[in-house]
Amino acid sequence: MSIHHTPPLVELRNLTFGYGERIIVDDISLSVPRGKVTALMGASGGGKTTLLRLIGGQVRAQRGELLFDGHDVTTMRQEAMYAARRRMGMLFQFGALFTDMNVFDNVAFPLREHTRLPEALVRDIVLMKLHAVGLRGARDLMPAELSGGMARRVALARAIALDPELVMYDEPFSGLDPISLGTAARLIRQLNDTLGLTSIIVSHELEQTFAIADHVVVLANGKVAIEGTPQDVRDSQDPLIQQYVQALPDGPVRFHYPGPSVAADFGPAQDRGAA
Repeated sequence: MSIHHTPPLVELRNLTFGYGERIIVDDISLSVPRGKVTALMGASGGGKTTLLRLIGGQVRAQRGELLFDGHDVTTMRQEAMYAARRRMGMLFQFGALFTDMNVFDNVAFPLREHTRLPEALVRDIVLMKLHAVGLRGARDLMPAELSGGMARRVALARAIALDPELVMYDEPFSGLDPISLGTAARLIRQLNDTLGLTSIIVSHELEQTFAIADHVVVLANGKVAIEGTPQDVRDSQDPLIQQYVQALPDGPVRFHYPGPSVAADFGPAQDRGAA
């Protein structure tokens, strides 16, 4: 019952965003409950990463409201936006570590950039965050010396360095072997619960994501196709959701990018046969 009394940390109300004529997010409304792991899923090009960029204020919606802790990100001035961003951590696809800095300095970077903490305190915080992801012993390694799974965990330590309230993960599982993938998934769930975070995961890894998510939002063709628990999504009879959960190549989610008809591009079939 308590979830109804607690306003969501992030709420989208009739949000529309596109590039020119191309609408990516079409009049979307959804909420991200506090303290939970929310998964954003759906076919490629459905607007998932765009939603993360909208929440972080890297791009601004043309219409609608996007509330972060009750404040509309779409109308924030720069100073307020920076303050809001400091309460968000972001894990980019493939980690995006600074290749010329060792593990320690990568994790220390946001602390040195955004705070005036003495170096002794920075050291303690960095080692604490590395310890949380199981890599305290790897502090002196360079990114080139890390496996894909380790690099992703260092990036996670960096994402939580400033103790954010919201952590957004863009494809945290892509390119990982099954063991690293399982470790990463368990870590996201563990950190969410022990640090009292709210997490948003953009992912295509259905099984791992469903195993750790409390709340799932499936986007398709710029709209919310379904929002609910992982079980709600599995049980849905909607052909679009069925297509996604069963990984069918074609169905309501279009395989072909919109374009001219085959006849318009190649001419009628009988002409091609004659050629």
